[in-house]
Amino acid sequence: MLSLSRSAFLKGEDRRRFFLAQRRRAAAAKPLVVSGYSLLRDPRHNKGLGFTEKERDAHYLRGLLPPACLTQELQEKKLMCNLREYRVPLHRYMAMMDLQERNEKLFYKLLIDNVEELLPVVYTPTVGEACQKYGSIFRRPQGLYISLEEKGKILEVLKNWPEKSIQVIVVTDGERILGLGDLGCQCLPITIDVGTNNEKLLNDEYYIGLRHKRATGQEYAELMDEFMTAVKQNYGEKVLIHFEDFANHNAFALLEKYCKTHLVFNDDIQGTASVVLAGVVAALKVVGGNLSDHTFLFLGAGEAGTGIAELIALEMLKQTNAPIEDCRKKIWLVDSKGLIVESRYETLQHFKKPWAHDHEFVKDLTDVVKAIKPTVLIGSSGVGRTFTKEVVEAMASFNEKPIILALSNPTSQSECTAEEAYTWSEGRAIFASGSPFDPFEYEGNTFVPGQVTQENFDKGLIYPPFTNIRQISAQIAAKVAAKVYELGLATRLPCPENLVKYAESCMYSPAYRQYR
Repeated sequence: MLSLSRSAFLKGEDRRRFFLAQRRRAAAAKPLVVSGYSLLRDPRHNKGLGFTEKERDAHYLRGLLPPACLTQELQEKKLMCNLREYRVPLHRYMAMMDLQERNEKLFYKLLIDNVEELLPVVYTPTVGEACQKYGSIFRRPQGLYISLEEKGKILEVLKNWPEKSIQVIVVTDGERILGLGDLGCQCLPITIDVGTNNEKLLNDEYYIGLRHKRATGQEYAELMDEFMTAVKQNYGEKVLIHFEDFANHNAFALLEKYCKTHLVFNDDIQGTASVVLAGVVAALKVVGGNLSDHTFLFLGAGEAGTGIAELIALEMLKQTNAPIEDCRKKIWLVDSKGLIVESRYETLQHFKKPWAHDHEFVKDLTDVVKAIKPTVLIGSSGVGRTFTKEVVEAMASFNEKPIILALSNPTSQSECTAEEAYTWSEGRAIFASGSPFDPFEYEGNTFVPGQVTQENFDKGLIYPPFTNIRQISAQIAAKVAAKVYELGLATRLPCPENLVKYAESCMYSPAYRQYR
């Protein structure tokens, strides 16, 4: 009553804002849940046979469900039994997507509780096949599609999305999906469809995107400009825009263009780099030495390769205070033409030029390894089986424990398999990959590829197991938050006493909530 009486003294715009705030508070305190038949077809609130007797009465579900009431745990057990019956990985993927579209909480509980078994289904290697065949298996849109046909109307398109409080957007133009290349309009939460240069898709009767070659130049730039402007207009200044799987020529340009005006992030350039640097630092606990004591060789000089290389150089700078140019000289890159050296400088793309060092040109990777003698070999080429027997044996010939990171995915594009790395190095390699590989036994020792404790190091792991991913994520979030508070950039004040517990409290919970 007090708040309503106060409203009598408000006029015009202030009065309107007051009542909007009242409605928001009421909605937050008592979330609206549809009832009856509609509730069973709302994936965010549907519990299937998990609805209790009281909930069935309160929400008009009597007769719409069989009489049995199953706990979420029993539903999970049944679904895992069903999934294990599928022999074709893509069929498992499709079954998981069907589950997400009818019961979101159960989907995420299944994934969280069985992450090591199901991650290869919803991510690499199976997701690569799903992306390639997306037009054929497409059932229900799960994101937004913004094509050239929506030019001039992108803000209206964004308003069609039902959720209004958006903090993070993942967007792609589909030109460089995984290591599979141009897959057009077939992936991710927001797809910018400017066409595709993939002839197979253009000739596929089931393809779901625009059927013409990719737009470039001014036409492309204008569409992206409109999108970036509309995102801030609709969701506010603080929305994070995550650029994912853009081709090199656009990825670097977009990040550089919008980093001063928008909150932007490129996973391939920045995210992959942080994860790989963490793996290298962990590997050095086994091999010994500091970053500056090692020589790095990359196969692949695109977004991922140059992004990782630059972050390693920056960490060297931080540890040694040496000039960044000297740090970069410890890092060598090979692209499709061969070793990046000074003699190629004028013909190199701008993001490759910092890595053009003084050395004779060498084309073949095996010869490069023998010439440079790296202690760490990193693959980000997107080309499968390029770490050949000769390459791995060369690495093992002058390293007691060669560090070999085959990061390209899906599995078919990995530079080498775990079995190959361990066998060709006689069990001495420290190996990690972008795609998961099964544990491999070599001469009585079982090696678990990285994807940490001393026990993990003994198994060859340089990354912790996926089963701990939520606990690890909370620890990382707490460290990031602590830095933000230290820099005075935090907007949520005062700082929570226990940042780890606070991070855990912010995490999504897949448990069913009780409806009244």
